[in-house]
Amino acid sequence: MPDQKLISEAAAVVSKAQVLVVSTGAGISKESGIPTFREAQTGLWSRYDPEQLATPQAFLRNRDLVWSWYMYRLDLVRQAQPNPGHLALVRLEDLVPQMVILTQNVDGLHVRAGSTDVVELHGNISRFKCFAACRGKPTLVDLDPASYSKEIAPPCPYCNSYLRPDVVWFTENLPTAALSRAFRVAEHCDVMMVVGTSGIVQPAASLPVVAKQRGAILIEVNPRVSGLSGLADIFLQGPAGEVLPALVDALHPA
Repeated sequence: MPDQKLISEAAAVVSKAQVLVVSTGAGISKESGIPTFREAQTGLWSRYDPEQLATPQAFLRNRDLVWSWYMYRLDLVRQAQPNPGHLALVRLEDLVPQMVILTQNVDGLHVRAGSTDVVELHGNISRFKCFAACRGKPTLVDLDPASYSKEIAPPCPYCNSYLRPDVVWFTENLPTAALSRAFRVAEHCDVMMVVGTSGIVQPAASLPVVAKQRGAILIEVNPRVSGLSGLADIFLQGPAGEVLPALVDALHPA
């Protein structure tokens, strides 16, 4: 169980927040049964390095292999449901004047849970776009899951290229609009809560640093110490699915 004294201390901080930013990573999705990037390397995929499957160069070398890997991951995402941590953040949104979620996760679970202001820094695995960006970046394409193969990358309906997931691959820049907004809200929030992140993936790992430098109080929720724990004003140790509901209950007792 989370430390109740620290929960109360964090609740007192959050209750005074005018702009609360919540930065989430793979930890909160793992509690919904979605394996982390490397943990998804099981069975057929255990012989592949995920970093070798998640680059534009890999897609050019073997687009069907990369497509199949992402369809496997998409199946895992579609089977998952928002967990108590996601749902607690929905409740929390109603208790503060402004709350923005900045997520590194591509599963869309925050939106499915009901959060209304979510910045997806690394894209969304359920969206698809043209690899060649033939009609501008990004050229999004609606794709009916029943209409495509999970083993063969489908062609772009507008050009001679192929479709790919709308996620950020290694060597690619984050979406400009999402990254700009993330840094903007990090600069202007008075409280940032970091949930389930390793604190080492850039540029997302810089956001709490920016917030702290601008005077925000930093709260971390994590089962274990991370690369950001040394910056945290309050460290709430435990899984998001336990800590976040307890925090919201402390703010708004049933």
